[in-house]
Amino acid sequence: MCGIGGRTIAEAQQRMSYPEFLRWAKYRAKRGSLNLGLRVERGSALLATMYANAHRGKDSAPYDLHDFAPYHDQPVLTLESAMKDWA
Repeated sequence: MCGIGGRTIAEAQQRMSYPEFLRWAKYRAKRGSLNLGLRVERGSALLATMYANAHRGKDSAPYDLHDFAPYHDQPVLTLESAMKDWA
């Protein structure tokens, strides 16, 4: 929650109630980071992934979002691995 409204962490802790913090946490879980740079990076990486996959050769492996956004956390469990493990 650092930087919310231009506040430091200590100021935010003093001024933000616990229910408000929970609402922000729920929002972040649903909508992602509040950091504008990370949001722009993710959108650019998504476009780069779609472009690269549309123009890749038939013999090459498909690109992943994390090939173009290395600072974003990769999901621990992917749909493909879940289907293989749980089948």
